[in-house]
Amino acid sequence: MLAFVVVHLLVALALPLVARRSTRTAFLVAALPPAGALVWVLAQAGPVVSGQVISETLAWAPAIGLEFHFRLDALALLMTILVSGIGALVLVYSTWYFQSGSGDARRSAPLLLAFAAAMLGLVLADDLITVYVFWELTTICSFLLVGQAGVSRESRRSALQALMITTLGGLVMLLGFVVLGETAGTYRISDLVANPPGGPAAGVAAMLVLVGAFTKSAQIPFHNWLPAAMVAPTPISAYLHAASMVKAGVFLVARLGPVFVGVPQWSVPTLVFGLVTMIVGGWRALFEDDLKKLLAYGTISQLGFVMVLVGGGTYTAAIAGAEMLLAHGMFKAALFLVVGIVDHQAGTRNIRELSGLRRKLPWVAATAVVAAVSMAGLPPMLGFLGKEAAFSAFLDDGWALTGLVVGSVFTVGYTARLLWGAFADKPGMRPTKAAPAGPGLVIPAAVPAAVGVVFGVAYQVTDALTAAYAKSYGPGDYHLALWHGFEFPLLCSAIAVVGGLLVHAQRARLTVLRDGLPKPLNAQRGYERIMALLERVAVGVTGRLQVGSLPTYVGIILLTVLAVPGSALLVGASIPEDLRLYDDLLQIPLGIVVIVAAVAALRSRRRLTAVLMVGVVGYGIGGVFIVDGGPDLALAQFLVETLTLVAFVFVLRRLPARFSETERTLRLPKVLIAVAAGTFMAFAAMIFSSARQAPPVSAEYVAGAEHGAGATNVVNAIIVDFRAFDTVGEISVLAVAATGVASLILASRFERRKRSTRAPVAVAPRRAEPQQKEEVRD
Repeated sequence: MLAFVVVHLLVALALPLVARRSTRTAFLVAALPPAGALVWVLAQAGPVVSGQVISETLAWAPAIGLEFHFRLDALALLMTILVSGIGALVLVYSTWYFQSGSGDARRSAPLLLAFAAAMLGLVLADDLITVYVFWELTTICSFLLVGQAGVSRESRRSALQALMITTLGGLVMLLGFVVLGETAGTYRISDLVANPPGGPAAGVAAMLVLVGAFTKSAQIPFHNWLPAAMVAPTPISAYLHAASMVKAGVFLVARLGPVFVGVPQWSVPTLVFGLVTMIVGGWRALFEDDLKKLLAYGTISQLGFVMVLVGGGTYTAAIAGAEMLLAHGMFKAALFLVVGIVDHQAGTRNIRELSGLRRKLPWVAATAVVAAVSMAGLPPMLGFLGKEAAFSAFLDDGWALTGLVVGSVFTVGYTARLLWGAFADKPGMRPTKAAPAGPGLVIPAAVPAAVGVVFGVAYQVTDALTAAYAKSYGPGDYHLALWHGFEFPLLCSAIAVVGGLLVHAQRARLTVLRDGLPKPLNAQRGYERIMALLERVAVGVTGRLQVGSLPTYVGIILLTVLAVPGSALLVGASIPEDLRLYDDLLQIPLGIVVIVAAVAALRSRRRLTAVLMVGVVGYGIGGVFIVDGGPDLALAQFLVETLTLVAFVFVLRRLPARFSETERTLRLPKVLIAVAAGTFMAFAAMIFSSARQAPPVSAEYVAGAEHGAGATNVVNAIIVDFRAFDTVGEISVLAVAATGVASLILASRFERRKRSTRAPVAVAPRRAEPQQKEEVRD
């Protein structure tokens, strides 16, 4: 599993070189790793469906317990089919969609493959930290793919909006991962499922994790980034925003659902936000004229539907959720690719400008009909199986079932609008001109649509796959089937179909109704206002803090230190019992020198005197290092102090020799901050140095010097062998100090020489000689 992720990334790194010569070859090469991963996963399908789990572990920081854990189970198998299968089809489709040699083609091939690698790592991860790493990699790839070259303002804004919303949600999710992992004592997802944590911490972790899932899967109120991201080329929208990336949040809820069974902070938000998202997204899709925007709001609606199912916490809901994950990926990827063909061949995707394309693009229209039937939930499609299971899962919850039926009515309504708007003959409109679509565009779109039919008819395959995942919620007796008899779920499906067709037929009246409804809330306007507020706050804070005053900057830093670690030290620390006044008599005079020099620096009238006193403080600290047995530290301290003095001297040449009365005045706030910071540093040094419980490392150095380093001088062994990196760092400090001093001296000489060459020479006027005067007279 890890090998496939690495191969994806390595090929993605090499693709820019291939794309320079041929972008079509680059896309075809990029399709090979996902295709290989799909073949391998399908080969493992039998054992995985029967209950076998394939796992891999790679320790990448074993000293602190950081490892990559990968796990192929039923849910990972289902998501890998979507990620790798749809990914390979989209890359093949892109070969004929993008103009050969274009900048978008050269950028998209490696980025799409890198995104496929990140998604593959995400769905196979069995560790919360690994999940977060790949989660953020998908965010970065999405930002680059949506923004493309960043030429247009709309693409830049949409990419930044998607990045801001999903990244902030991811940070909140990371906090939830930390709470969950520390509460349970493990970050391994399989271990969390086996031994779920409880108590208030589990509820807090559930809410934090859901924030990340909601932002990634475009749940209300975080949904507005998804329609904005439709500025990306259609293959990118098909892969990222229909079949893959937007599924990440839903997948995370499905993966962690068994961990939070019975936790109301998990089940209630997924139900409420999912239903609201399904209904609002479906309602918005009914009135969109842009086919991609229509599919985008339809995707939001379907993601809300799936969120309700995977958060339901029951066996039947889990089967329905897994089935709808697969079904949605297939029909929505096919429809996005169909819209891309319409836009590519007809030059527009606006419903008001399209008419009669079913005659010009018959195979494209047929593909759209097959995929749309699955989206509407008609038999014998995958979508029908998923909706039947969904209605069955919520038979005991009247409000939830009503919401699912209403959302399904809107789904049928915007499905009918999609087919009618793109391919129907509209009265009063001339047929739209469109070039025939080649097989390179039609076949990748037709394959996922056909899969929806095949897996719908062969429902036993998906029933076994979804049941293998649903077993994590306990035993159950529900099975997917095309016919369960004349039961209530079948009636709900019939109501959804008939109601959706009526909604589409009455769309004109609904448009009037929509225009008359109040619009108090708007997610996009809210996002823009929040960003504007953040910008104003940032400008205000920066204007008040970044005032060009070094004392102000130092004061802010010290106040922050006092507020954060200082308060923790004040609350939790205690003074050591074996505290001694001194360890060596020489520490006393050195301490007196440092204190006297610090006071003298404050009382100095001349700048040079103050600088010299500050240097005495530094040299006194170096003397303490020598007394305490750290000559190497003392040497570094002396050199840095010398360089600082030299730099100060060069700077002081540009300043007045004496301090002004205003500069010498000690203001009370500065005095308080300085005293508090100095007190904190003194107590922190004392407490931290006395907090060591382990034996000193020096004993191990002495014991291993002769045998480990072959040295009889332990100091030499420490400097050369045991702490070689520290020695290199100190040598670097010496080199920087010498270079700095030499540079300042040379710069000073060059400046004096430059001044001497520019200085004007005063020439005295010459008096005319008598002979010249006579000549003038003549």
